[in-house]
Amino acid sequence: MNTIPTPASRTPSLLRRLLACACVAGLPFLSIPAWAADSSAPQPRADAPALPLSHSFEKVESAHGTPFVLKVKNDSKVTLQLSGHVLLSVVNHAMDKARKLPDQSLEAGKTWTITELTADDKVVLNAAGYAPLEIKVPFKL
Repeated sequence: MNTIPTPASRTPSLLRRLLACACVAGLPFLSIPAWAADSSAPQPRADAPALPLSHSFEKVESAHGTPFVLKVKNDSKVTLQLSGHVLLSVVNHAMDKARKLPDQSLEAGKTWTITELTADDKVVLNAAGYAPLEIKVPFKL
């Protein structure tokens, strides 16, 4: 069998190139450490109290196929400055996966109605000094 002789000086170079290609090809499979993620976003304190909100769902007739309405009531004695977003359960490729809710100043005892929800959506509400509240829309009432 005829073999082409490879100079000894080319073999280590070839091995280094193959190793470099293997490392580059493996980069997408590495996980990004948690500390490298966006650390500029404020993280809730572990000992933060729960948001003093109660909630209920109503099913409504809708031409848009969004049959649920969430009613959130402020059970505290102070006004809460709420912000939040809805993580959509059904997403079109051209849509964002989350819908931002307008900031709301919710007085004590008052109710905020969040419309256009579908089954399995997640509503996340935030207020300064409180742990975030995540509410999942049920499939049926």
